Amino acid sequence: MNRNVVRPLELGTAQSPALLVENVDHYRVQGPAVVINPHPEPILLDVAPPVTIPALSSTILTATTVVSAPSVIVVAAARTPAADVIRAPGWHLLGDLLPAFPRDTPLWKGPQAAAGSARLDAPHLLGERPERRQEETFDIRVNLWYAPAGTDCAIHNEHDFIEIHTQITGVGRMQKFHARDHSTLYQDIPMAPGYTTPQPFCRTAPDGGYRYPWHQYRADTDCLWLAVEYHRPAR
Repeated sequence: MNRNVVRPLELGTAQSPALLVENVDHYRVQGPAVVINPHPEPILLDVAPPVTIPALSSTILTATTVVSAPSVIVVAAARTPAADVIRAPGWHLLGDLLPAFPRDTPLWKGPQAAAGSARLDAPHLLGERPERRQEETFDIRVNLWYAPAGTDCAIHNEHDFIEIHTQITGVGRMQKFHARDHSTLYQDIPMAPGYTTPQPFCRTAPDGGYRYPWHQYRADTDCLWLAVEYHRPAR
């Protein structure tokens, strides 16, 4: 099996290119770059004292070697203002893609790319039982989002996949609510560049899908963040 197989991820960010590196074996990240571990086990960095990137987490690396991993996602540090990305091909105002979404909400979605796969035991991963049992293969898909400072990106509770979020530029927050009402906020998770929400928000549902609390992303400054989605392959 070939090691350190590198594939570009076409996310519509020429100024901040993204890569998928598979079968990682002492892969050198020149950086600075946000390096995401999309798998349920930590991955080791070749530094002393030892450092890991925890499961479903990320960090910013410069001139550092990843010892071993099924794969990592590497997003180069942005060289231009975050707002520039929405001029690239493949970016759309979410209100143009979803007629029901308010067009006056300045939230843009970039092109989505396939980013390999991961073996997950969803109930264990989501904290529903302590022991790991049978794992399934999930397809990983990634895309970038952009919102300017002060944007509430809409409270919602529906996804048919597991997701985590990685901050690329700017400062934002993931928020949870008791209801579709900003006054019911109960958890506020600050996000700076290089941070990933390591615990997915959802729980499994009886129909095989996922239940999410009411939640949203809020941009404190102009923000660019990466959604990492885990999809069961079509059956």
